[in-house]
Amino acid sequence: MSLAAQDLTLLLGDGDQQVRALDGISISVAPGELLAVVGPSGSGKTSLLAVCGGLRTPTSGSVRIGDAEITALSPARLTDVRRERVGFVFQQSNLIPALTAVDQLLLMVHMRGRRPGSADRERAMGLLHEVGMEHRHDRRPSQLSGGERQRVGIARALMSTPALLLVDEPTSMLDHSRGRQIVELLLRECHEHKVATLMVTHDAGMLDVADRVVHMSDGRLAA
Repeated sequence: MSLAAQDLTLLLGDGDQQVRALDGISISVAPGELLAVVGPSGSGKTSLLAVCGGLRTPTSGSVRIGDAEITALSPARLTDVRRERVGFVFQQSNLIPALTAVDQLLLMVHMRGRRPGSADRERAMGLLHEVGMEHRHDRRPSQLSGGERQRVGIARALMSTPALLLVDEPTSMLDHSRGRQIVELLLRECHEHKVATLMVTHDAGMLDVADRVVHMSDGRLAA
């Protein structure tokens, strides 16, 4: 499995204000599988993504990405694993305003301590082509629509060849038609690149696209 989380518990707050954001969750995602987690606001979906991506440490339980149990790693090594094995796609694309679409992808090479070469640029342009954005490679975020920015964000997340892709409400800023195009694109890229993909959403209209669906409520999962 690219992702295997076991008995995750996450407590937030203190004393009487303590909330059990995750309550004994176990979940796994195989390479090339898109697993959708659906549930209302406040059900713990975003907390699940944060723990699975190593952005938050669970109160108890373990998370394994490939052969790395990230809950047992030092902060420095955890940062390396996130950079090398995990791609993130957010509600908003979080693109850097001053960079063109292709430079957004090449930034991922810089973040790994390398100067991008011709092979990196070729890969970046190939990914932009896959998501239908090669013809807009020289445009900055302000020159792109919301759907186009999400497409660039997906390509950027794939640039580092991650084992795991974590996707947070990718359609929340889009209308239904554009949102469905984005989820179908995610599924296609997930299958093509054999990337385990965990997507959280409140939009039940997108669930038929996923390979598998689980429902979340009050920090727990139900198939």
